[in-house]
Amino acid sequence: MNVHEAITAHTSKQHAHLQRFLELEEARELAIDRALADAREGRPVQVEAINGWTDLINEHANHGISPTRVHVTEQMIREFALRR
Repeated sequence: MNVHEAITAHTSKQHAHLQRFLELEEARELAIDRALADAREGRPVQVEAINGWTDLINEHANHGISPTRVHVTEQMIREFALRR
């Protein structure tokens, strides 16, 4: 493999890694939006889905260049819902 092919392969791998991160991040954000809606409506807040996506994101980050995310608590969701 020549240098150009090696660079192209590396760049493609990084791009694929970041694309997967964006997919996982979008799913996490949707789960956060649902939890915020529940908090604003006075319904019970569930963070399990958010933290499940967080675990997938953090595991994915171990294999590439994407960032990690922190776990979310019910209290964090409720406090954020009150600010907006």
